[in-house]
Amino acid sequence: MCGLTGFFDLDARLSADEARARVSAMTETIRHRGPDDGDVWVDAAAGIALGHRRLSIVDLSAAGHQPMTSSCGRFVIAYNGEAYNADALRPELEAAGRSFRGHSDTEVIVEGCAVWGVRATVERLIGMFVMAVWDRRERRLTLVRDRLGIKPLYWARFGDVFAFGSELKTLRAMPGWTPEVDRGALAAYMRHTWIPAPSTIYRGVRKLEAGKILSIGADGATAAETYWSVEGAARAAAADKGRMGDAEAVDALHDLLADAVKRRMVADVPLGAFLSGGIDSSTVAALMQAQSERPVKTFSIGFAEEGYNEAEHAKAVARHLGTEHTELYAEPSHALDLIPRLPDIYDEPFADSSQVPTYLVSAMTRAHVTVALSGDGGDELFGGYNRYLWAEKFHRLSRRLPAPLRSAGAAVLTAAPEGLIGLGLRARGDKRSPALIKDRLLKIARILPESDPDAIYRRLLTHWEGVVPDAVEPRGAVWDDGMKDWLPDFMERMQARDMLAYLPDDILTKVDRASMAVALEARVPILDHRVVEFSWRLSRAQKIRGGQGKWLLRQVLYRHVPRELVERPKTGFSMPVAEWLRGPLKDWAADLLDEKRLREDGFFDAAAIGRAWHEHQSGRRNWQYHLWAAVMFQAWKSRWM
Repeated sequence: MCGLTGFFDLDARLSADEARARVSAMTETIRHRGPDDGDVWVDAAAGIALGHRRLSIVDLSAAGHQPMTSSCGRFVIAYNGEAYNADALRPELEAAGRSFRGHSDTEVIVEGCAVWGVRATVERLIGMFVMAVWDRRERRLTLVRDRLGIKPLYWARFGDVFAFGSELKTLRAMPGWTPEVDRGALAAYMRHTWIPAPSTIYRGVRKLEAGKILSIGADGATAAETYWSVEGAARAAAADKGRMGDAEAVDALHDLLADAVKRRMVADVPLGAFLSGGIDSSTVAALMQAQSERPVKTFSIGFAEEGYNEAEHAKAVARHLGTEHTELYAEPSHALDLIPRLPDIYDEPFADSSQVPTYLVSAMTRAHVTVALSGDGGDELFGGYNRYLWAEKFHRLSRRLPAPLRSAGAAVLTAAPEGLIGLGLRARGDKRSPALIKDRLLKIARILPESDPDAIYRRLLTHWEGVVPDAVEPRGAVWDDGMKDWLPDFMERMQARDMLAYLPDDILTKVDRASMAVALEARVPILDHRVVEFSWRLSRAQKIRGGQGKWLLRQVLYRHVPRELVERPKTGFSMPVAEWLRGPLKDWAADLLDEKRLREDGFFDAAAIGRAWHEHQSGRRNWQYHLWAAVMFQAWKSRWM
């Protein structure tokens, strides 16, 4: 796993030394992504410069050094990722007359570009990747991002210069650029706690979207094309949907996931797995252990606060599988030490609070291994999120209840004090966190007044709206009503929207930044595109059955782990933000959210944030996610603006 950056100056104004100095400065900003090696490649006459930092995983020798030139000399590549079927492609390229210096997947890709072309090569790959490919003959730069958006790539045009990089900080190294906050993107961030592609926090800077190819010619003309899409996968599977019986589907998914896991266990460095004890990570760990001759190394993180701790469940699964298990219990001091670094790690405002435990488990894991397999993707592919059930349930309810009654119910749920909820839970012997229950009640309150199913889904993804004055919020996949034309089923539309937005812009962003900050490669076998395409062939009942999601994935897991070890209410992977904002993080957050400071900055409705802060501190209402988003923006702004 690595990091890449570079620029294409259409006017080729820089000397070779100047171009090398500039791209070297850009490359240095992402040294953490690739601490093992780094270099730049420059063609000053063409105006192109590529930079690369390498985390050596496969082929640790100099033969894997990047940027890399094809054996014919035509193509130069800077590449970040892993192609898990590179060895299967190599013989075909050798038969076409290509010679290889080593056994890295980078070499297979650049030789593939020379033989098959860039798009045809990318379409053959199984893996996660972004790449910048320079065609020396055509003087064309091509940028590519993997199908699901596992790896990040940013780009911008500054006059006649195109710049790009694995992280936004590479672009900040470009001289002469004065970054400006995109207020629309900020409004989208406050709604979601993440910024949907292609927007970024900076005006004029874009994320390359998943499954996209962007090419830039010597005349500055750009061309974007889609080589893979969720829509395409869903349409291709429509004719076969639900045709597999349950037994056949379980066998097929087991074999497909086992192959996906096996491919991701190939490395020339130590590897292990994240293990929360939930369905997804337990399935990955189980399939790893079933294909390993020695105990797999597994890692989990826990919290002392009741309602957030899954470490005991992870330990039980690890004990059953026979893995070599390591765990860390996070304390407020861990968060306090980490939080000042979050703006550097995430580059733009990001407020999924599980960013903290994800970083902590990544740092702990990196002390033992260089590669870790993760269970991300199971919820989106197999219907695991509670909101899929809630949204449909409340849509049916909304059609039966008059609007005034729904609005009154929402008001009652919103006003329910967290303290009273806690008393009720204790009276029942329920150990769940009152903050979590209150959060669920607030979600219900937000969606009760809605009658349109897609509006209900959007409401479930909304935390705070209207708090950024004069902002025009971008409308992306979450707002795409045209999706009804090719996905008439509401639940499948929710899944598709999550795959297009929430998955790459929240979940995968969180994992990439947290893991790469400590030079750990995180691999996600459930998001093998073959598994994604398979999931669209499943019937609804093979995903959700008996009011429970991920039915088919559970059947795969039950072949390896007794169901009593993994069957429990879904809690998610988060930290106790509500409690910590009233306790050890209170002074830090209060300083960042000072109303006078907010008014002077001019980004937020300072009075609205002030009211939320006081209500949260008094316990009258839990504003944890809203306030965490605001405080993460303020921390980011203090660091970068």
